[in-house]
Amino acid sequence: MAYHKPINYAITFFVFCMLLIQEGCITKEEKDLALARIIPKPLSVTGTGHVFKINRQTVIYVQEGSDELMGVGQFLAEKLRPATGFPLEVKATSAAPEEGVYLALAPDISTGSEGYRLEITPKLVSLTASAATGAFYGVQTIRQILPAKIEQAELQKGPWYLATGTITDHPDYGYRGMMLDVARHFFGVDDVKKLIDQMAYYKLNMLHLHLADDQGWRIEIKSWPNLSTIGGKTEVGGGEGGFYTQEQYADLVNYAKSRFITVIPEIDMPGHTNAALASYAELNCNGKATELYTGTDVGFSTLCTKKEVVYKFIDDVFAELAALTPGPYLHMGGDESHATALEDYIPFVNRVQEIVRSHGKQIIGWDEIALSALKDSTIAQYWAKADNARKAVEQGAKIIMSPAAHAYLDMKYDSTTVLGLHWAGYIEVDKGYNWDPASLVPEIKKENILGIEAPLWSETVTNLQEVELLVFPRLQGYAEIGWTPAGLRNWDEYKLRLANHGERMKARGINFFASNVVPWELQK
Repeated sequence: MAYHKPINYAITFFVFCMLLIQEGCITKEEKDLALARIIPKPLSVTGTGHVFKINRQTVIYVQEGSDELMGVGQFLAEKLRPATGFPLEVKATSAAPEEGVYLALAPDISTGSEGYRLEITPKLVSLTASAATGAFYGVQTIRQILPAKIEQAELQKGPWYLATGTITDHPDYGYRGMMLDVARHFFGVDDVKKLIDQMAYYKLNMLHLHLADDQGWRIEIKSWPNLSTIGGKTEVGGGEGGFYTQEQYADLVNYAKSRFITVIPEIDMPGHTNAALASYAELNCNGKATELYTGTDVGFSTLCTKKEVVYKFIDDVFAELAALTPGPYLHMGGDESHATALEDYIPFVNRVQEIVRSHGKQIIGWDEIALSALKDSTIAQYWAKADNARKAVEQGAKIIMSPAAHAYLDMKYDSTTVLGLHWAGYIEVDKGYNWDPASLVPEIKKENILGIEAPLWSETVTNLQEVELLVFPRLQGYAEIGWTPAGLRNWDEYKLRLANHGERMKARGINFFASNVVPWELQK
């Protein structure tokens, strides 16, 4: 006769009660995926009312065969390890696991190259995308479902729950960017990398670097070395300036690429060129080098557009930039060239378009370039004059929407703000959010729009903390405008999600503006 060990009902009951207590400690927000404070707002969220718990045994599995996808898995592990203290091993696998976190590619998934499908059950977190880009954006969503303290660099107390359910998501616009002016004030490689990380967290994919202006030339051009050694040695207010060596610039480009962000270099011309004119006398009509400039006035400088050496200069500069920039775009500026006669400006823009095309790149210019005859694939960036943007659309050009009165990050929040300007008006957080690119200008329809970009001009900011104060929390709103369809956006709902991100920004060390229009959820 077999011996059966008696069941210890007391222990069984105790374990059962402990499980009930543990389940009872999970808040409604932790269990309801629909309550997750995700920015940008996903296209579709369905909750199932349970949780997946990340613990010391959790493994991140990555479908074998893609180095890029493995990099995304490693990125997720690196972001979760400091706060959890868990090893979070990353393993390649040929088959979907029964438990853990699983990243996979499915080319036939109908979310586009930047979309993803995230399915969370109590045992398995499954993130599927058609390309590694989409998987990377899905990882940002996972980070935002977790508590804000997951972003801390030091060990934090758990537990670490993900609410169960399904998210299906993809962006509304393919171009979602920010511009940083490093010409008025120079910002080093480490500062730009930190900004790239913040952009990636909110699924932005374009970083436009304004590399040259009257006050400074910020990129080494080996065929014209004085541009950086002379033109790069000062900035607004007379500071020491600086520039990126080609190796530093390439490092920035590669770092951005690892976060699925494309760098777009801008060399503004024919105006905004005093730093170049001070570096090389032959670029001036009188053959004399100008003095370096450290003020903030605009519109006084111009390349001598009738000189052939000017086009040799432009060709050399864009050739070196094209070789250093794997992305498809080069930006020629073209704005506020008040010192260039219109009869000189138009043929200049036409010729520069051809130069950029000869280097295999697509050209972008501020909306004034629409005064010329735009080539196929030329992109106009609307910032000031709707009439210029209309002219660009009439010529078949795509538009990047950066209207100064709605999207300029260097505008002050209100009259009490110390940093920033206000020539285009004040842009509080709600004003920055409450506009739609596809309905702002009646003649510019959604099909004409490539996407949205929020520029930060740097006349008044001298360091990363000052940059962050103007950028955040407005950048989150611009990210949502670019990602989330207009019909799903609502300020009263959005501000509650943004309120939760106050603690996330604190955990990430961001010096943000605590606007009074947002009901911040901040721990003392």
